[in-house]
Amino acid sequence: MTEVFIYDHVRTPRGRGKKDGSLHEVPSVRLAAKTLEAIRDRNGLDTKTVDDIIMGCVDPVMDAGAVIPKAAAFEAGYSTHAPGIQISRFCASGLDAVNLAAGKISQGADDIVISGGVESMSRVGLGMSGGAWFMDPSVNFPAYFMPQGVSADLIATKYGFSRDDVDAYAVESQKRAANAWEKGYFKNSVIPVKDQNGLTILAHDEHMRPGTDMQALASLNPSFQMPGEMGGFEAVGIQAHPEVERINYVHHAGNSSGIVDGAAAVLLGSKAGGETMGLKPRGRIKAFANIGSDPALMLTGPVDVTEKLLKRTGMQLSDIDLFELNEAFAAVVLRYMQAFDISHDRMNVNGGAIAMGHPLGATGAMILGTVLDELERRDLNTALVTLCIGAGMGTATVVERV
Repeated sequence: MTEVFIYDHVRTPRGRGKKDGSLHEVPSVRLAAKTLEAIRDRNGLDTKTVDDIIMGCVDPVMDAGAVIPKAAAFEAGYSTHAPGIQISRFCASGLDAVNLAAGKISQGADDIVISGGVESMSRVGLGMSGGAWFMDPSVNFPAYFMPQGVSADLIATKYGFSRDDVDAYAVESQKRAANAWEKGYFKNSVIPVKDQNGLTILAHDEHMRPGTDMQALASLNPSFQMPGEMGGFEAVGIQAHPEVERINYVHHAGNSSGIVDGAAAVLLGSKAGGETMGLKPRGRIKAFANIGSDPALMLTGPVDVTEKLLKRTGMQLSDIDLFELNEAFAAVVLRYMQAFDISHDRMNVNGGAIAMGHPLGATGAMILGTVLDELERRDLNTALVTLCIGAGMGTATVVERV
């Protein structure tokens, strides 16, 4: 099969996902278009050669609807030859967009594909697209449906993570993200969002709270105790996992991923496609996989899909230099490190979504770019990128530096 190379990647800053957030007035299509413009301009890309544009978008409705990658291509002034398609696998949509592009290129169907994702959570609220998973009882019951935060607390309870454990992880995420920004680790991949007059709207991740400490987090009440206890979802979790007598509620806004706006794009291609464009590869997609996992725990899919991917590739954990796991909730990452005995100095080394936020459809592409940059900075070779997913799924990708 044809090798698949990463030629470039960009992302916007993450804007606070509220009406007072800096990116609230920027429609989803414009966020996506900014990344397409940057990919084109940075690489001198002839957009007539783009075989496809694949973007994740978890809630593709309202101004994020109507095949937003194609709309963004119009906005960015791309050739009409460039098609577009949007996909959703909930939180892994951006990474699966990369994987779908890689699959097409590896089979010789395409030579140049731009993948990535976009989510404007301040404009299109979480869950606005609806769905049977949480609205239809015929689906709710076999899925052991519950809010993700209750599942995160179920994981913390089942695997023995205390409030101090998850808060300490969150504090470290904030410190690492602040350090990465201060040292300029993101400067080559984060593109400022500008208005029509060329004035910068946002150039820095807006959700970060670098001064966060254990005392500040200790003052926050658990966010998911009320739906768990009053909404009956704790009973659902215990029904699925009767070894748990009661759920210990430890997650809150400070140790969970932030709601933000943002977009990302990754330029992928075959060797021939890159040579035609005069591009030098930075990375290679080595392998990827998806899996369904326990729907009640819901967020342990990264463990299961990593086991599947390592088995299929014949790789060992020792072959992986760096791990990048979306920080949906602190317990998700703690469970992953516990399951594989991975030290924290190889995991999310520049912080993650607890500090910087989680723009659902874009995050997978963002963290793939983050870890590729870090492989280059540290002169390392191989990274594994993975995300937990609603309804109990997992996606993972192994990327190698070229």
